[in-house]
Amino acid sequence: MGRIEYFMQYPLQVQQQVFQNLISAAQYTEFGKQYGFSQIYKIEEFKQRVPIHTYDTLKPYIQRLMEGQQNILWNTPIKWFAKSSGTTADKSKFIPVSVESLDDCHYRAGRDVLSCYYNNFPDSRLLTGKSLVIGGSHQVNKLDAESDSYFGDLSAVMLQNMPFYGNMIRTPDLSIALMDEWEEKIERMANAVIHENVTSIAGVPTWTLVLIKRIFEITGKDNLADVWPNLELYMHGGVSFTPYREQFKKLIRKPDMYYQETYNASEGFFAAQDIVGQEGLLLFLNHGIFYEFMPMEEYGKECPQTLQLQDVELGKNYALIISTNGGLWRYLVGDTIQFTSLAPYRIRVSGRTKSFINAFGEELIVENSDLAIAKACEETGAVMNDYTAAPIYFSENEAGGHEWLLDFDKAPADINQFVDVLDNTLKSINSDYEAKRHKDMALRRPVVHVLPKGTFTEWLKSKGKLGGQHKVPRLNNERQHVEEILKFTGISGKI
Repeated sequence: MGRIEYFMQYPLQVQQQVFQNLISAAQYTEFGKQYGFSQIYKIEEFKQRVPIHTYDTLKPYIQRLMEGQQNILWNTPIKWFAKSSGTTADKSKFIPVSVESLDDCHYRAGRDVLSCYYNNFPDSRLLTGKSLVIGGSHQVNKLDAESDSYFGDLSAVMLQNMPFYGNMIRTPDLSIALMDEWEEKIERMANAVIHENVTSIAGVPTWTLVLIKRIFEITGKDNLADVWPNLELYMHGGVSFTPYREQFKKLIRKPDMYYQETYNASEGFFAAQDIVGQEGLLLFLNHGIFYEFMPMEEYGKECPQTLQLQDVELGKNYALIISTNGGLWRYLVGDTIQFTSLAPYRIRVSGRTKSFINAFGEELIVENSDLAIAKACEETGAVMNDYTAAPIYFSENEAGGHEWLLDFDKAPADINQFVDVLDNTLKSINSDYEAKRHKDMALRRPVVHVLPKGTFTEWLKSKGKLGGQHKVPRLNNERQHVEEILKFTGISGKI
C-alpha cells in the first residue's frame, strides 16, 4: 500500500520515471534505433519522433518476434504472446509479453488489487482459501518450427508463468485451467472445485455464469454461498458488469459478498477499484506503462495531439494510448476512458474508439459485422439497406446472444440460410466470437428480425433526426435503440 500511495501522491513524477526507464531500456532495439531513442530526453520529443501505432502498423515487428528474432521492440527476449480478437485484416492479434510486462505489470497489479481489497477489509480471510481462476487456453506457436515461442489467452499465459506462491492459492490445477475444449473444461472444472474452500473468483462474467450454473446442476444447490460458505469476492473485468450484477446477486445470496472491477487487457493491467463499491478505477502508474490520452476530437487526424495526466479533464472521453515494457510504443488500445477523479487519478472505461459489441467478451467490431453481412448478402442474393445489432443478456435459463434488426432492399429467399452465413462468417473472422459461440455455451445463434423496408428512415424521421449526422448505430452494447425500433414497427421484442 505504501508503493500504491506513493504513485497516488506523486503521479506526474512516477510517470516521468516510467517514461525514462522505457526509453532507456529500448534505445538499442531495432525500433529504438529507428526512432532515435538515444536522443530522446523529453516526452514532447518522443511524441514528435514516434507516430501513434495500431496493431496493424506494429504487426511486421511482432511477426518477426514470433519467428524467433529478438531485440526488435524490447531489449529482453520475447517468447510469449497474448492472443486476443483481431483487427480488420486479422482474426487474432498476438501481443508480445516480456518477463518485465508479466512481473512488473500483470503480477504486480494482481498483488495491488489484493492489497487494495485488504486495505478496504483488514479482517478479510480471503487468503485462507483458494481463488477460482477461470483462465483461457494455450498452445505452442507453430508459425516457426524452430522458434521456442508460445501463445494463448492472456489469462493462460499468466497461469503458465505464475510464481509458485500464486499457484498455492489458486484452483483448479493447470491441467484443467489450460484446457482448450471449453465444454469439457467447464465440466471438469466444476467437479474439481466444488469441494475446495473457494474464497474468491476471478474471470469474465460470461464463463463464470456458465460454470456456476453447472455447479448448481451437480450439487443441487441454488446459492453459491451454500457451496462455498467462505466466498467473499468476485473480481471481474473485460466487459461491463452492469447487466450481470443483479443475476450474480441472485446466484450468490450473501450479505458480505463483494465485487471488485479490474481493467486488464492483453496489452497491460491498467487499473482497478481501490475503493470497493465506489465508481472509478485507480490508474496504475508505476507498472511499466506510460500513458497518453487523446481527446476524441483528435481521433482520425493525421497528426493527433495527446495529453498527459496534468492536462486531462473530468468526464471527457479520451482514447487510451500506451507505451509498455512489453514493446508496444504509442499504441492505440482502442478503448475510450473518462476520468472520474483527478486526485488520485481514477478512470472508467466509457467505450471503444469504434462501434462494437463486447457484452460477453466477443469484441465484435463494425468491420467484422460489415464483412459478415456482405458475405451473407452475396450468398443469398439479398440486398441490405441497413442493419443494427445489440446484445441479449443472459437470463436464468438461456445463454446470451446478439439480436439483429435487418432492413433489406431485397430480402433473401431463405432467412435461415442468411443467418447461418452471417454467424459462420463472424466465427471465421473473430476468434473471440467463435469461442463464445462454441456449442451455444455463452452465445446462442443470432436472433434476427426482418423489418419492413425503410424502417430505419421512418424511425429516425419520427424522432426528428432524419439526415445530417443522425444514424442508427450498426453495433451497440446498449439495447434501448433496438427495443425502440421494435416497438415502433409493432414487432414484439420478446425473445
